[in-house]
Amino acid sequence: MRRAVEGLDTPYPIGTLLPAVFQEDPVAMAWTAALDDVLAPAISALDCLAAYADPLLAPEDFVGWLAGWVGTVLDENWPLERQRATVAHSVRLYRTRGTVEGLRALIELVTAGEVEIAESGGVAWSTAPNTEPPGEATPRLFVRVTLPRGVSVDAAALEALIVAEKPAHVPHRLEVVDT
Repeated sequence: MRRAVEGLDTPYPIGTLLPAVFQEDPVAMAWTAALDDVLAPAISALDCLAAYADPLLAPEDFVGWLAGWVGTVLDENWPLERQRATVAHSVRLYRTRGTVEGLRALIELVTAGEVEIAESGGVAWSTAPNTEPPGEATPRLFVRVTLPRGVSVDAAALEALIVAEKPAHVPHRLEVVDT
């Protein structure tokens, strides 16, 4: 007889829960054993539900689904560990989204590189009216990513990531430096 998942047994066999008269019946035991084989994967998934919700422990094919839960888009070309780390840090990254530090943290996470950002904006407050606004009049953003030895990054994907994260009206320039 073939199992639904080879080698996966149920920790709660149904046949042992039957009255003794049915436990002595080979047909009843065979029927409940077949049910055990079908239900074993579902029972295993329910027993491990906490691990499915943790991107560092979840099965490989479940990480992309978790990314959808937190609104993160993953590049399937990234190594699995980078995908897991991106999903694990998504909530923290959303707290700083739209800031220079948030952009820096995201790019460092997906590239494993050193990120330098120069931008024209600024934030200030004043109690005096007509105070000169901070920053430069012309918006700009420059991102330099220095990659560690042996790490490669798809520049087009990184470009798309920056476009998605920066303010739409701010032009940007990306420079990727290999060491």
